[in-house]
Amino acid sequence: MTSRARNRAVVLGGSMAGILAARVLAEFYSDVVVIDRDKVVGVHQPRRGTPHTRHAHGLHARGQLILEELFPGFTEDLAAAGVPVGDLGEMRWFFNARRLRPARTGLKSLTPPRPYLEGCVRERVGALPNVVFREEHQILGLNATPARDRVTGVRILRTATGVEEELEADLVVDATGRGSRTPVWLEEFGYRRPEEERVKIDLTYTTRHYRTEPGMFDGVQSINPVASPDHPRGAFFGQVGPDRCILSLTGILGDQPPTAPDAFLEFVRSLPVPDVYDAVRGAEPLDDPVAFRFPASVRRRYERLSRFPAGLLVMGDASCSFNPVYGQGMSVAAIEAMALRDRLRLDGPVVPRLFHQDVSRAIDIPWDVSAGGDLAFPGVEGRRTLKVNFGNAYMARVQYAATKDERLADGMMRVAGLIDPPQSLMRPATVLRVLRHATRRPPKAPARPAAADPVLPGHTG
Repeated sequence: MTSRARNRAVVLGGSMAGILAARVLAEFYSDVVVIDRDKVVGVHQPRRGTPHTRHAHGLHARGQLILEELFPGFTEDLAAAGVPVGDLGEMRWFFNARRLRPARTGLKSLTPPRPYLEGCVRERVGALPNVVFREEHQILGLNATPARDRVTGVRILRTATGVEEELEADLVVDATGRGSRTPVWLEEFGYRRPEEERVKIDLTYTTRHYRTEPGMFDGVQSINPVASPDHPRGAFFGQVGPDRCILSLTGILGDQPPTAPDAFLEFVRSLPVPDVYDAVRGAEPLDDPVAFRFPASVRRRYERLSRFPAGLLVMGDASCSFNPVYGQGMSVAAIEAMALRDRLRLDGPVVPRLFHQDVSRAIDIPWDVSAGGDLAFPGVEGRRTLKVNFGNAYMARVQYAATKDERLADGMMRVAGLIDPPQSLMRPATVLRVLRHATRRPPKAPARPAAADPVLPGHTG
């Protein structure tokens, strides 16, 4: 605790960004209140406010390290509960329909169901004596000083009773996700909205769970044919528990993996490699396929605003929401929480402009990776700078070379896990290794979809 007294902090949103913010705020404030419209305490299943959590997620490398720092023993506790924990480089990765060379990176990846992971983190945060969750409350708006230069609290409504309440706060953190109303609230207070950058991808996830069978994964944690411009259909197929696995199919630019079971399986068969189809073709499904649409990656540039009220911070998806296929969201939220902690350790109040600059720096690299990667697809709308075009041309060579060179596969995973910046792949020794295998841009790999199952006599599908 710093010498400067801090009373109450209010966090809007009880998902990963919000609860990690609450965890670090609890070190500095006497009272931390987390507000969410859903029931969240003790909830380990998908809920109405977070439909995307039904689909495949992973907590990779940097995020795992931060959670371990904030909650010592967290990884060991999850593993003891049956959560799969593996090496990020030893999964079966396919880029451009070619398998990456397996690499022992030492980087851990946790792949429980996202709601279960959030529930475990929320339990630990909720156990802190100065943290309170106000569940099933709607957020009506912010209160501010007469000059509108400082946010002083929030107005909330208890859904069950319709009773409104005002909560005073020394600091309000908006972690409400993509639907954040901070741009609207700023306008109401006489400020400008932040600039927005959008990369329209029209992504659809469709997900189904299966019972895990012996030999299904052949010793690996997951099988991931990643979508590419040459092979735009992708999938993430992984273990999420002792006897349960998840299959999330991805389609981009309006190519929607279907929810009808037979059509879902046919989409699996159309993937450019047969591994996933061979694993699930006779497996026992545990539910029906469910779809989730993600129209665009969105970055809000709060750090560029010349005026912003004191006492209000924005983080998580409320600041930037990434294409989920890159698996960056939870790790970036964890990095932002640590940036908040660093700011709180300084004397005086947190200056929004400086914090939002910290958040922007945390976002820069994952945004370049995901937005730049999406712009490799010809139909994706967005500005293709020389940097983007060069990066995509070089990454095509890196991905090809990494199918032959374990050290390059290790380097790719360190970048994907947000441990190393993409520039690490441009070091002279690394460039030489890449050019040894891919002097020119590699040719398109032929698709190898699984063969169709024979139709048995009397079978109608």
